[in-house]
Formats: sequence, structure tokens, C-alpha cells
Amino acid sequence: MNHLDRRKFLHLAAIAGVGMIATGSAAGAQKLDLTEKTVAELSTAMQKGELSSETITNWYLARIKSLDLKLNSIIELNPDAISIARERDRERRLKNVKGPLHGIPFVIKDNIDTADKMKTTAGSLALVDAPTPAKDAFIVERLREAGAVLLGKTNLSEWANFRDNDSSSGWSGRGGQTRNPYILDRNPCGSSSGTGSAIASNLAAIGIGTETDGSIVCPASICE
Repeated sequence: MNHLDRRKFLHLAAIAGVGMIATGSAAGAQKLDLTEKTVAELSTAMQKGELSSETITNWYLARIKSLDLKLNSIIELNPDAISIARERDRERRLKNVKGPLHGIPFVIKDNIDTADKMKTTAGSLALVDAPTPAKDAFIVERLREAGAVLLGKTNLSEWANFRDNDSSSGWSGRGGQTRNPYILDRNPCGSSSGTGSAIASNLAAIGIGTETDGSIVCPASICE
């Protein structure tokens, strides 16, 4: 599928789902479509006052609610995502913008520690009741420092595929089977399958995975 076809496909999916929602601004009838928007475009729109981080975050959460029942790419949402986005907007009003990622929502693979209300399980039921990590992983710490908004965690091949030689890519005991957004009866490849599927489907502006042997590059290729 070439880039033009991909844009058309995702735009139609947005219309069919919740890809267009009211901005909540004075122009109440105006509709919002963030399909295929880049980080630079979202950042510029916030700088100009055309969008807020809260509006962007709500758009992605609504899209997840509409589309992810079929994709199974998100293993858990951050219950504090909206409050974090509101804080980023408050900081922007106070001229305390941390950088180009300020207010930008991201998702992260569920084998990366976050010291918050979400679990870190690597997709395994064995870790569902494990203690909350004492601190964020380095990449999460840096993204928070940059003002990015952690939207949620993505499904993966359980234990990042260190489980079985014949396991299905994108399956975990906790999250079930992640699906390729273009061919729903196929897996998205690689252990960072949830991140690949989520970003291909515009469920967040940024997605973080981990790479060992094709864990990122395979879903990035298969889900494009």
C-alpha cells in the first residue's frame, strides 16, 4: 500500500469511527481530524493556539475506543493521561514549554517500566500483581521531561518473544492477539507488535518499542 493509499484508507477509517470530533472551541461546529498528523504539525498547532494537548489527547483516546477493539494493540490506558495533558496546557499558558514534544501523546511497549498507575508486565499474567516499578525507565523519564503525555501501554509478544520458538507474534497472555490493522486475520509481526499496529492506525502521535532481532523493524515494515 503506497503512502497516498494509506492516507486515504486511514481517513476513511477515521470518518467511519471517531476520527472526527468536536474541538470544544468557540467554533463548536468545527470538526477535528488528526489522522496522519506529524509531531511537528501537532506542535505547531499548539504553538498557534489552534489545538490544546487535552484536545489532542482526547482525540486519540476516542480513536482507541473506536478502533482498538478490533486491533487489540493497547494493553492498558493511562488513567492520568487527561490530567497530564491539562498540566501541559497550563505550562504552555505560563510560557513554560519544555520543547517540541510538549503536550504530544505517546504510547510505550509494556516491557518498559513506568512508575505510575499502570502495570509493567511484558504481557505476562505472572506480573499482573507485581509491585509498581520504583522509577521510570530512562526513556520514559526523558519523554516526561520533554513534556510528552503518556497515553498508555501497548501489547506485545509476551516476554518480548522470549517464550517459545513457535509463538505467534503479537500474542500475550495478558493482552491477547494484536492484529495487523490492514489485514485483521494476520499478526503485525515482531514483539513490538502493539506499538506498530497502534501507530499505523493513528492511535498516538509517537510509539516506543524495543528492538532485539526485528522487534521494531518488522512491525514497522509489515504495518506500513
